[in-house]
Amino acid sequence: MSDKLKIGISIGDVNGIGLEIIIKTLADSKIYDYCTPIVYGHTKVASFHRRATHVNELNFLVINDPSQTHFRKPNMINCWDEDVKIELGQVTETGGKYAFKSLERAVYDLKEGYIDALVTAPINKDNIQNDKFNFPGHTEYLQQYDGAAESLMFLVSDTLRVGVVTGHIPVSKIAESITAEKILAKLKLMNHSLQNDFWVRKPKIAVLGLNPHAGDNGLIGSEEKEIIIPAIEEARNNNILAFGPYSADGFFANGTYLQFDAVLAMYHDQGLIPFKQIAFESGVNFTAGLNFVRTSPDHGTAYDIAGKNQASEISFREALFTAIHIVKHRREGLELNENPLAFSKLSRDRD
Repeated sequence: MSDKLKIGISIGDVNGIGLEIIIKTLADSKIYDYCTPIVYGHTKVASFHRRATHVNELNFLVINDPSQTHFRKPNMINCWDEDVKIELGQVTETGGKYAFKSLERAVYDLKEGYIDALVTAPINKDNIQNDKFNFPGHTEYLQQYDGAAESLMFLVSDTLRVGVVTGHIPVSKIAESITAEKILAKLKLMNHSLQNDFWVRKPKIAVLGLNPHAGDNGLIGSEEKEIIIPAIEEARNNNILAFGPYSADGFFANGTYLQFDAVLAMYHDQGLIPFKQIAFESGVNFTAGLNFVRTSPDHGTAYDIAGKNQASEISFREALFTAIHIVKHRREGLELNENPLAFSKLSRDRD
């Protein structure tokens, strides 16, 4: 037996780069010093991608469930029996169907506690839609599966952490979806995650405005004065060190983000564009606020390079190690909860 964490991995769209970056990551034998990976997919599909990736020495050991895990080896749970037609770089119904089969089995094992964390390879948000997956992305599906009232799409790296108030919604609906209550809820999730998942003792959080120039004191929109500023004030009344609102363009351009532990953006592209520009290869998408741990690389299916052996595994590897660190931080926090002085010293050391 081993005390290393069991990390589940869903394969994403079989026609994208998911299995390529998984295989490249697991080909590094050092990975097994830190965790035991369990991939949810099928060995035939994995073999197809392994040949395209030219990683011939990696052999998956087939198991039926996580209790049969082989340590220091890459494990595979076959989630279907039939043959799958792979059309690299193509958006097909098949790609979405088997991405969901992989995800569904992995999330079940995650919720039941059979694995310690989940790393998800990229899906296509369109072709994965079905009777059981009627969501705009992983984040919303996992929130519903966990039964959580709120979750936070939290993009993290060594240099920048960014969360969003509104996620996968049309731009036309952003303003009407932002409320002071929603901003406060996201700030509470972010603050709690920074303390418990990342061991930041007293997080400083920057809040971005919605309008250009953060509204220019109401000249370019009233959301800052009527919604965002009251939410920041209420957060501070709840002992959350929130500051702003800041104009997004200057905030990132002049490096102000370096003065904060995290940034709360109002909408998806406002936060993710600068994040991917600053920390693309090392960035990780973490779903904060859930009872279990899920991470993913900060990129998509990359159909344009699928099967060409060009995909970088760096973000996926970072996602794997981020999941390990967060699980360990949460467990250490529970152990130290009975000794607040020890907890305070350890978190201060890690700031």
